[in-house]
Amino acid sequence: MIRQPAVAGQFYPANPLELTHLVERFTAEEMVGKKIQAKGCLVPHAGYVYSGSVAGAVFSRIHLPKKILLLGVRHRPHGASLAIVSEGAWRTPLGDVKIHAELAHSLRLNCPSLVEDEVAHEQEHSLEVELPFLQVLDRGFQFVPVAIGTLRYTELEALGKGVARVLQEGPEEILVVTSSDMNHYADEETTKNKDRRAIQSMKELNPHGLYEVCLEKDISMCGLGPAIVMLTAMKEIGVKTGEVVRYATSGDVSGERDSVVGYVGMIFR
Repeated sequence: MIRQPAVAGQFYPANPLELTHLVERFTAEEMVGKKIQAKGCLVPHAGYVYSGSVAGAVFSRIHLPKKILLLGVRHRPHGASLAIVSEGAWRTPLGDVKIHAELAHSLRLNCPSLVEDEVAHEQEHSLEVELPFLQVLDRGFQFVPVAIGTLRYTELEALGKGVARVLQEGPEEILVVTSSDMNHYADEETTKNKDRRAIQSMKELNPHGLYEVCLEKDISMCGLGPAIVMLTAMKEIGVKTGEVVRYATSGDVSGERDSVVGYVGMIFR
């Protein structure tokens, strides 16, 4: 049971050498020095040309354990709204990444709302694009993918509390990698102002505050659901603050300032 790559050659290079060199370039700036022991992180999932430097800045600064829970948004309408895959592997141009079946089992026990569903993951890019970064930096990891396609706060909060129970179960370290882009398709000044509000709620570990500000201020943060789950879990396990590593917009690459997407990289420890 191997999931084939859905966006290789689109969001990132399909050629393994080209992909490796690109990831190495995005992560080289912070490769030297002591790694941060993080409980969670938030990284963007756009095409690498736009957001790869933000994701790379985060991944290269943190210690990567052998167990990773990957929370992404379900962009497409198909599949379960809280979808997990518990066995098999995912393929990228850099090889196969095995799903951690034991971790998936624990998540399903503690998070009964999760549904075993490959359909929600088949064409979803928000989780896939994070794997090559992890493969280049630490090939020994296994992961569990969860795609989130609901914005019902009570469901997201319950899932976050279940994730926290899993994180507290055993001595082995688990990193929660949350995939989200920020505000979409406003001018750069508007996008930065909106993103600043959302980022402040995440820095404060305030999941309900993030939920409210995104709805009230019309902040089109596509990974709002995964971020609420992650923030809820981080609060439950005692994390106090989030740290911004890097912020950028698509305009930094394209030069187009009238319609941009925001990207932030954050670490929670």
